[in-house]
Amino acid sequence: MKRQIALFLMLGLAAVPAFAKPKIFACEPEWGALVTELAGDKVDLSVGTNALQDVHQIEAKPSLIAKVRQADMIVCTGSELEVGWLPQLLKQSGNSRVSSGNGYFMASEQVPTLERPTALDRANGDIHPRGNPHVQLDPYRVLKIAKALEPRLATLDPANAATYQQRLNDFTTRWQAAIKRWEAKAAPLKGKKIVVHHISWVYLNTWLGLQQIGALEPKPGVPPTSGHLSSLIATTKSAGTYAIITAAYQDSKPANWLSERTGVPVVVLPYTVGGDAQSKDLFGLYDSTIDKLLGAAK
Repeated sequence: MKRQIALFLMLGLAAVPAFAKPKIFACEPEWGALVTELAGDKVDLSVGTNALQDVHQIEAKPSLIAKVRQADMIVCTGSELEVGWLPQLLKQSGNSRVSSGNGYFMASEQVPTLERPTALDRANGDIHPRGNPHVQLDPYRVLKIAKALEPRLATLDPANAATYQQRLNDFTTRWQAAIKRWEAKAAPLKGKKIVVHHISWVYLNTWLGLQQIGALEPKPGVPPTSGHLSSLIATTKSAGTYAIITAAYQDSKPANWLSERTGVPVVVLPYTVGGDAQSKDLFGLYDSTIDKLLGAAK
């Protein structure tokens, strides 16, 4: 009997028992949506934040700690995007299953990141030492992340490994077809100049060929100031700026202020799943983002 119990405990360290659904905690909506694409109803998913929250600044509430305590895997952005709260959740939960190893999955660490700083200095604002973490708006990176996540799910839940593989194959087919459609549709955006609120769009810009000429934040993570906004007026006008980009969760007042003085339209993008009515999943997020960017010309 003792041998049987010991064997059960050993197996439990590697995989969730066959009778229980793995509990997944996603830090952000985009990763919750990706888990849904790959796992469907095979897992119990909870998402810690929503599209109207700034994920740089989340409070480590007891409700979140309780979700992490119960989780078999966490799926988060990483690259210190959640440095202000995720370490607290992990510490307070005391859940060793998700603090490292197979239960700890950081999406941005599965792909190369852009804007890796050559030197770290807090005087330069909220700089992430491992590069810009906002990877969810590059569809090629999202696909790589999906391909890295699927075997983690299969290891966690071997009984449904074939299902996860099949769902990844299906997602890959649909996603690659969507990329072709998005790229054809967004072709007119190539070379367009934009001003952004926060440096959240570098992966989208790189993918679509948008040119960022300024940011409303004087430094990353530093709120816009009247002096800095005033300094952007001339640049925004002279550059022939196409749009001022802000996210659904951000205060639109600074963008509107600059728009009123330059005539350049404000485009509020969803940024993540749930950021608007169309962005109900990852496909809708990209559809909405491109539709809204193209709509700025009308």
